[in-house]
Amino acid sequence: MSAEKVFNQAELAKFNGQDGKPAYVAIAGVVYDVTGVDAWAGGKHHGNLAGQELTSVIDGKSPHGRKVLKNLPVVGQYQD
Repeated sequence: MSAEKVFNQAELAKFNGQDGKPAYVAIAGVVYDVTGVDAWAGGKHHGNLAGQELTSVIDGKSPHGRKVLKNLPVVGQYQD
């Protein structure tokens, strides 16, 4: 098994869910794949964009909080 991929801000931004690219988001240092989530179609979800670090959004504004993360595939770690 290979080492977990590490994303920085520029690398994560490439995975914005647009033009056929996967959609990834980073929460608390973990990068999740939201590509298959209908709510993230086109890389957008309630004004948030894939390819970004969204810890403050999920903790401060999201009605569902972090509980939705447990069902998502983890694709790497985030370090800004």
